[in-house]
Amino acid sequence: QVQLVESGGDLVQAGGSLTLSCTASGSIFRITHMGWYRQAPGKQRELVAAIADDGTTTYVNSVKGRFTVSRINTRNTTYLQMNSLRPEDTSVYYCNADIFTTRMSVTTYWGQGTQVTVSS
Repeated sequence: QVQLVESGGDLVQAGGSLTLSCTASGSIFRITHMGWYRQAPGKQRELVAAIADDGTTTYVNSVKGRFTVSRINTRNTTYLQMNSLRPEDTSVYYCNADIFTTRMSVTTYWGQGTQVTVSS
């Protein structure tokens, strides 16, 4: 059984920084895509940043230059470094990953979410 566990959410003042982490555990053969999404109350979940297994990254325009996504493959872990935080970054942040449990079997898994609150 595979699990994704996030940590690092907190209350922070505008302009501050936080680092979120997400670790996959269980019977894992390989992880390809790893991504961070967020969902604020009353809004749709949106992709914030993603990183492929070759290190290729993508970001939503609103966080470019402020957020950095990274991963350590040997630890099955991805990080989201968030700088210059703004009140509009307040959301529940979710990690997801495309995980192969065998050479041919892949499933997208989601973490439970971690709350990030940015005060003005």
